Amino acid sequence: MFRILAAKQLAPDVKWFRIEAPLIARPRRAGQFVILRLDETGERVPMTIADADPQAGAIELLVKAVGKTTMVLCAKTAGDTIADIVGPLGRPTDIEKVGHAVVVGGGVGTAVVYPLAQALQKAGNYVSAITGGLTAERVMLEKELWHVADIVYPCTDDGSHGFHGNVAHKLAELILDRERPIGAVYTAGPVPMMRAVADLTRPHRIKTTVSLNPLMIDGTGMCGGCRVTVDGQIRFACVDGPEFDGHLVNFDELVDRLTTYKSQERISREYLEHECQLEKTS
Repeated sequence: MFRILAAKQLAPDVKWFRIEAPLIARPRRAGQFVILRLDETGERVPMTIADADPQAGAIELLVKAVGKTTMVLCAKTAGDTIADIVGPLGRPTDIEKVGHAVVVGGGVGTAVVYPLAQALQKAGNYVSAITGGLTAERVMLEKELWHVADIVYPCTDDGSHGFHGNVAHKLAELILDRERPIGAVYTAGPVPMMRAVADLTRPHRIKTTVSLNPLMIDGTGMCGGCRVTVDGQIRFACVDGPEFDGHLVNFDELVDRLTTYKSQERISREYLEHECQLEKTS
């Protein structure tokens, strides 16, 4: 069992967790993830390790309640437990000194770029962090990013906070800034957002790394559930990634794969909501 040390609501459907997991916290590196199960019969769910404290033996996760498992997880609080957490999994990010590195996070995808910003700054880069959401409450980890980046640009689609526009619009402005040319871009978040970022940087030949989060099941590459095509070749996000060259990813295929289990996910969520309603009326 893995004990939840602390939990905090960041948005109506987004929660931050600090979890006791010393064997994961110590070897963890930026870009890696865990797979958790709430109980012995639960589904396996991949989660990026947003941060780790090797001395305290704790890891941090940022969770959005989108399906049955994440809804149940977000209902947990400090003192509760999680049955299984396996990790760290995946290939760590290749951190290089590129001069000016830009990390771009959308929603809970900011949990992916936060440790990247930390590692990139430690490697001697000037780090610009762009974090965005539909509204101000959807902008994740803005204050935390100020501790690991040289400058932070919050963005909102409705203009309620920071830059009025999406993260790709802000990135386009930074690309045009000739005084500080961009050496590399790292992005994580909704697939359409990552695709837009890759399309934006491609003409400028800016190295762009995307963090792919398709369905992962076993986390070892055995099930084949997270197949992606990169540069015309089949790769597995859980063992070959989760990060890939954004200019080489077949996003059309990725979008199709991500919709494979939409109907099952909807049914599972509706069943959970029905159970909750019965509990309230009983």
